[in-house]
Amino acid sequence: MHFGEHVTIDGCGGSFEKLNDKELVFRALNELVEKIGMKKLSEPYVCNAPASGKKDPGGWSGFVVIQESHISIHTFPARAFLSADVYSCRNNLDRKLIISYFKDNFELKDIESHFIKRGSCYPEKNVF
Repeated sequence: MHFGEHVTIDGCGGSFEKLNDKELVFRALNELVEKIGMKKLSEPYVCNAPASGKKDPGGWSGFVVIQESHISIHTFPARAFLSADVYSCRNNLDRKLIISYFKDNFELKDIESHFIKRGSCYPEKNVF
């Protein structure tokens, strides 16, 4: 038994226009929650993230709190790059759906994804 699952996605070669589209980031946070069968606790929040040095040319950062945990997206249009996290206390995340969703919506040419089982020490019963 484990507490939850965490899918990380780093996408390269994406569309400048799509990675630079605040509304698309917002829509992705909204739609993906429903597509993976989760429940939003808040509306997605998306803000412009200004450049912060040579490594980070800026882009959009968005986050949505879900009953099962959270989803985050960070875009870097000038680098054609996206970084995202889908973390849930629910097990059996549909990784193929999540990866293809990001790949298709942001026209990513290459994806590096990692899957992490979280909380393998999570107790089966309340401790207190």
